[in-house]
Amino acid sequence: MEKLTPNQKKQNLVQSFSSLESWEDRYKKIIEMGKKLAPMDDSLKTEQNKIKGCQSQVWIFSEKKEDGNVYFTADSDALIVKGLVSLVLEIYSGAKPSEILTTSPDFIKSMGFETHLSPSRTNGLYSMIKEIILRAYQFQ
Repeated sequence: MEKLTPNQKKQNLVQSFSSLESWEDRYKKIIEMGKKLAPMDDSLKTEQNKIKGCQSQVWIFSEKKEDGNVYFTADSDALIVKGLVSLVLEIYSGAKPSEILTTSPDFIKSMGFETHLSPSRTNGLYSMIKEIILRAYQFQ
């Protein structure tokens, strides 16, 4: 099976969310994604991995593996935020640094998050993506 690019993953997520009728259904899907997020080892929940700019506690750990791709592990103490970070990882984790850097976070607007999430959650979402992009630069 051919590996999907972050842009293809992004398009798939946008389509799957746009097929949901209500925002209540979208929130349920986000929470469901958060529940499926692989557990993060407590030893990775360090100050260095903590995302600044999030109201909730969010940690993102990144590593570049031998295949040249960057893999992310994350967690949050808030269920909805855990779902949002899961959504972000769905797009960016397992990609080459160059792919991460060329994948626009425009899905936040196209999925309606800017208008349906609180301003602090939206800012936190952008902070997570900013951190992922920063790490992709470092891994290049």
